[in-house]
Amino acid sequence: MLQNKKILLIIGGGIAAFKSLDLIRRAREQGAKVIPVLTRAGEEFVTPLSVSALAANKVYRDLFDLTDEAEMGHIELSRAADLVVVAPATADLMAKMAQGLANDLASTLLLATDKPVLIAPAMNVKMWEHPATQRNVATLTGDGISFVGPDHGTMACGEFGPGRMAEVPEIIAAIQRSFTAGPLAGRRVLVTSGSTHEPIDPVRYIANRSSGAQGAAIAGALQDLGAEVVFVTGPATVPPPHGVQVVQVETADQMLHAVEAAPAVDAAVFAAAVADWRVDNSSAHKMKKDGSGKAPALAFSENPDILKTVSGWGDKRPKLVIGFAAETDDVLANATAKRVRKGCDWIVANDVSPETGIMGGTENAVTLVTEAGTEAWPRMSKSETAHKLADRIAKALA
Repeated sequence: MLQNKKILLIIGGGIAAFKSLDLIRRAREQGAKVIPVLTRAGEEFVTPLSVSALAANKVYRDLFDLTDEAEMGHIELSRAADLVVVAPATADLMAKMAQGLANDLASTLLLATDKPVLIAPAMNVKMWEHPATQRNVATLTGDGISFVGPDHGTMACGEFGPGRMAEVPEIIAAIQRSFTAGPLAGRRVLVTSGSTHEPIDPVRYIANRSSGAQGAAIAGALQDLGAEVVFVTGPATVPPPHGVQVVQVETADQMLHAVEAAPAVDAAVFAAAVADWRVDNSSAHKMKKDGSGKAPALAFSENPDILKTVSGWGDKRPKLVIGFAAETDDVLANATAKRVRKGCDWIVANDVSPETGIMGGTENAVTLVTEAGTEAWPRMSKSETAHKLADRIAKALA
């Protein structure tokens, strides 16, 4: 899919730089020509020799290399490729990009290029969450820079959270999308999926039967139309589609935090089955029977309303906000009231009564509820439902 595409790969300094070697290999396997640029910090983690050997190309390193300036100046180098990829993109590199600095070869190329730029951030979780970095993310997003990742996970420093560089297959998929025109190309969409687990004690929790199948299918369908997808998922039995930016959470509070921390999006689809309540008096230790025959008393409080929160964001609000209503009775009445109450644009309503087999099944039968009225869709596979919804989203954002 990348046959004869020229990719200018800028390798920043960070432990994730080792993934850039595999990225070069996989890109070349698909027919791409990789022109590598290695920062001085990047050389602390991978060697110019290894990069050059895998790329079968010269490694560019120095802004003031007079030979290179005669043969291929930094202006020409920045524009000779079809796509510029920064992997890993460190906090420092992102700050330089956001501020328009150009004090080394990498930052100069990024400022001088007229080609699309895709970056794969990689840094400590606190660095990623720092207000300065988030301001830079917002600036770069506004400048049209595309992101892949970062993923949640354990860092080399031992901390856990967002900041891990996306895995190489995710980056390759993002590169492929950069060369694929689609009605949602250049759009970013957030999708929530799965259930949430609200802890009672370290081994027990409150949950529901959502498999995450419909949310995963929607994310995949949007990606097929060219969208960059941020996929915030609670526990699910269906894996996320390959190539989306995955943020894994457990509780409703964590899901809200992940949604708020996500970059600006054009549309948001809230397909997750979020628990309405959480246990206020959850125990730090496993609750055990004491022989009295009395069950422990659990105190509950309402979880945050993620759909209503995002619908009320004002200037930050996505152009299109879509919620789901999984009902067991009075489906259309409840869904219509929910759309008004939450302030969202559309509600996708379905009957999840046990006899329908929809909750956890492979099919769905939904009704799209909008301000204009309702539209019943026939029962079909969740994949078909997802593609029909993705098509409607593309038309609404056109």
